[in-house]
Order: sequence, then structure tokens, then C-alpha cells
Amino acid sequence: MPATTLDCKGLTVANGDCVRILSITPDPDLDEDELDLFMNMIGSSCEVERIDADGAAWVVVWWSCSDGSVTTQVGLYPHQMEKVTR
Repeated sequence: MPATTLDCKGLTVANGDCVRILSITPDPDLDEDELDLFMNMIGSSCEVERIDADGAAWVVVWWSCSDGSVTTQVGLYPHQMEKVTR
């Protein structure tokens, strides 16, 4: 697996880096509630958990719901994220 990938500005992104989600590509089979969760991720800043063999940076977003905590995981390609410097 690659250790790094790039963001929308060509900056290097590695595991542990923080990125802002600019867009996502939701699965067409998502129901309305799941789609809302994914679309609400746009604009969030998240830590990169891993980078897969295709160069997608995977992030996890935690949500507080009436049923407790829920996590949503999404893979981001360079045009879908911007590295956030702390």
C-alpha cells in the first residue's frame, strides 16, 4: 500500500494527517438516512486512518445519534480533500 497520497492542491497526505472533506461519491444504493450522513460529512475535518492501494485516503467520522454513537467511513481521492495544517 502507498504510504502517502496527494490532496486537491498537490500536497502530500499521510496517515495521521488532517484533511477537510470537499466532496464525496456516495453509493447509489444508500437509503435516505445514510445518504444524509454522508452528505453531512462535506466540510468536516478528519484524520486520515489509512491510504489504500488506489491512493484513496480513508477517514472516519463519528456521529452522536439518539441510538448512541455511529461511525461513517469514506475513502477520499485527491480532488475530494484538502490537507489541513494545524
